Amino acid sequence: MIGVFDSGVGGLTVLKALRAELPDEDLLYLGDTARLPYGTKSPETVVAYAMQATAALLRHNIKALVIACNTATAHALPALVAAYPQLPVIGVIGPGAQVAAQYKKILVLATEGTVRSGAYTRAIHALHPAAQVEAIPAGLLVAMAEEGWTSGAEVEAVIARYLKGATEGLEALVLGCTHFPLLSDSIRKVIGADVILVDSAQTTAKAVAKSLTSLKLLGGTGSMRLLATDGRERFAKVAAQFLGQSVAPEAVELVNL
Repeated sequence: MIGVFDSGVGGLTVLKALRAELPDEDLLYLGDTARLPYGTKSPETVVAYAMQATAALLRHNIKALVIACNTATAHALPALVAAYPQLPVIGVIGPGAQVAAQYKKILVLATEGTVRSGAYTRAIHALHPAAQVEAIPAGLLVAMAEEGWTSGAEVEAVIARYLKGATEGLEALVLGCTHFPLLSDSIRKVIGADVILVDSAQTTAKAVAKSLTSLKLLGGTGSMRLLATDGRERFAKVAAQFLGQSVAPEAVELVNL
């Protein structure tokens, strides 16, 4: 079983990508909805929350851990790798940065917390020191994605406002928030067909598949379980939008961390 955690529902785009990439794997998702968002918390608090979420997932005997949260990846990935050296731990930043680093002028669209951490810029520069990286916080897009406002002239206008003045000569745009793949079609309309769109959910899913393949850990029944720390009904409603399938509230298990 692959354990996946996020501060809320955004990581469900990673879960969906994992299901598409690894249809036979068993997936266990934990959304820490009682304590979201992580982006406004201190790094120390984010590490503590990530440790608690991981401990809860480990009680289900997971064979790999996916940090489906950019803020948690930025602050807690080193601590989790150190705490669980035998457990494959994959965050959402490294895989996206690896793809983006193939280009020279790169824009990262993310939340304020992820932008403030500088994690994408550091990860890209570690691979391509000469890359020109700009990171823009676009928090309003998170709320729009959760409300299901993912297309239309109004959505494109908001995206264009965020990207104003940042697209000249642009080669790659990184969706540096797990909510943003839901807006990828609208973002594409704004940036045009020539800019590479790096979907961190898809790149993470491919990284997980590569890791499990190399470790000979592939195999499962294709099951999926959803856990949340609060708000079963809202979680189910938003999960249905993110996963593209109906999710009954009673299918969401409430847990305490």
